[in-house]
Amino acid sequence: MKPAVLTGEHFMTGDVACAEGALAAGCRFFAGYPITPATEIAEHMSHRLPDVGGTYIQMEDEIAAMAAVLGASCAGVKSMTATSGPGFSLMMENIGLGVCTETPCVVVNVQRAGPSTGLPTLGAQGDMMQARWGSHGHYEIIALAPASPQDIFYQTITAFNLSEKYRVPVLIMSDEVVGHLSERVVIPEPTAIRTFSRRRPKGRKDRFKPFCPGPDGVAPMADAGDGYRVHVTGLTHDERGYPVMTADCHAEMIARITGKIRRNLADIIRTESYRLDDADVAIVSYGVSSRSSMAAVDEARQEGIKVGLLRLITVWPFAEEAVAHLSRTVRALFTVEINLGQVHLEVERCAKGRVPCHLVGHAGGTVIAPERIVQAIKDHL
Repeated sequence: MKPAVLTGEHFMTGDVACAEGALAAGCRFFAGYPITPATEIAEHMSHRLPDVGGTYIQMEDEIAAMAAVLGASCAGVKSMTATSGPGFSLMMENIGLGVCTETPCVVVNVQRAGPSTGLPTLGAQGDMMQARWGSHGHYEIIALAPASPQDIFYQTITAFNLSEKYRVPVLIMSDEVVGHLSERVVIPEPTAIRTFSRRRPKGRKDRFKPFCPGPDGVAPMADAGDGYRVHVTGLTHDERGYPVMTADCHAEMIARITGKIRRNLADIIRTESYRLDDADVAIVSYGVSSRSSMAAVDEARQEGIKVGLLRLITVWPFAEEAVAHLSRTVRALFTVEINLGQVHLEVERCAKGRVPCHLVGHAGGTVIAPERIVQAIKDHL
């Protein structure tokens, strides 16, 4: 068998770095269906997984791929799939099933411009609200936004850790630019990579309640076939996993699957600040757009405008406190994203009218240039 972690310096694309991050995190099952610009993740996993004792399977479509991922996870294997816009839409019902059944897994969306077939070979960030509310019903989800191949390597590890810790599907909201961008990626020694595996049940197997939460709001998870009594259903269910068709039981179930996320926001939400200490103006951005935003900060500073950047590493749950704090300390907020204002709506909501909020965005196909961001700041100051 070949090593699961390819230690050392490499020159690789974001898609390949994502696959390598998954392997380093302990992923040993991948099910997917080819789609531009995410196919390279599946292709790389198809080569690497057999070498490390894992399983790769190409399903007939994205619906089946997501179902296979949930099944493998229930069997105790860290599991993953990757897709882009149209496939992401097809996966939504089973992502909701994963939320309802509290099944850990990782879903990578290498975004392209939509709707429908859209621009398969050009990037966008137009699936951000779909990531939050794409499945029906009320729930909480975790979504991360990588900005580079190195970043997606580490964020994929983080995604698996959060998924296993909180028993929830975690989304990696990449994009075509990050996915196809080739850069230097440093992969550390395995001993330097922190991984987390789901908590296993203890005690008598005949008394196990598969959805009875612990002190952190998360229930231990038994592997299918271990001998524990486990009933898994997408119907409203109680702590035993048995369907109970009442409003009271549904309220308890929703409180359980949302509470474990809401009570642990400090552990889940990650942001990065750049030159915000003395900033008069703040940019809020994420993913590939945060790279343009960082360059815009430096350009604006050279022209005497004190601009800083809040980069959202975790987009969902949203960094409400961080944005609210910014709105009390700066003169204006600018959201930079490759869509027509999806995350900008959240920035406005958290600012609560304390400062003007402006969007720098477009529908997709190209990266937002730093010069455009600087000009937008000048136009509104």
